[in-house]
Amino acid sequence: MSLPLSLEFFPPKTPEGAEKLRATRQQLYALKPEFCSVTFGAGGSTQEGTLDAVREILGEGVSGVPHLSCIGQTRDSIRERLASYRSAGVQRLVALRGDLPSGYGMGGEFRYASELVEFIRAETGDAFHISVAAYPEVHPQARSPQADLDAFKAKVSAGADSGITQYFFNADAYFRFMEETRKHGMNIPVIPGIMPISNSTQLLRFSDACGAEVPRWIRLRLQSFGDDIASIKDFGADVVAHLCQRLRDGGAPALHIYTLNQTAGVLELMKRVG
Repeated sequence: MSLPLSLEFFPPKTPEGAEKLRATRQQLYALKPEFCSVTFGAGGSTQEGTLDAVREILGEGVSGVPHLSCIGQTRDSIRERLASYRSAGVQRLVALRGDLPSGYGMGGEFRYASELVEFIRAETGDAFHISVAAYPEVHPQARSPQADLDAFKAKVSAGADSGITQYFFNADAYFRFMEETRKHGMNIPVIPGIMPISNSTQLLRFSDACGAEVPRWIRLRLQSFGDDIASIKDFGADVVAHLCQRLRDGGAPALHIYTLNQTAGVLELMKRVG
């Protein structure tokens, strides 16, 4: 049985990048994604690029889903953004606290993603399906695993429809997280986030920055390949395909692929997953 898929892109910064992303999307649409989400830069720095990319995706006949970050935003600015999304035909959002740009104070009228979810519901009712972030390996800034679970519960209580996880490579972390959420009465679907492995240096840097654990055996194997890119990609595709199969067999509702605006690694991974 194949699982529903969704894809994540980041907004391009140049006309050349926009053209490349269009070509990437056309190739990845062969996977028949349920939706394609587009990220939102720290402090809202890419918000126009996010909307432009979402409009293009909608125009290509696919559900386009903007990330909406509340750090540094006001109620009025979020209200305007929601109106723009509704007028563009957006039906789904990923609501996040978001990252602060360096040297930036807290600012804004929202402190937590749960406050953003609550505001969106109050302003727009059921106009949007709202997805929120989930952290099977615990958010790197959480005071404790319980505090992190409480933060997720607050988002569910505020009206979130589904969760999408930070990427991970340990399926047991996801299954344990799902046990905990159900035990605490949180029954929304939580979609595992999947990161293809094609560049070991980039992966290890990303993972160290965002708190995603790369198991020691994977890290050492990747480092042992040195500059042998073909071996890195082959090993990476096998590891992540096995993860996807375990998640599918364990009852995950779907898979959300962090594409990094790349094509080959995603297509190879999905071929191996079947």
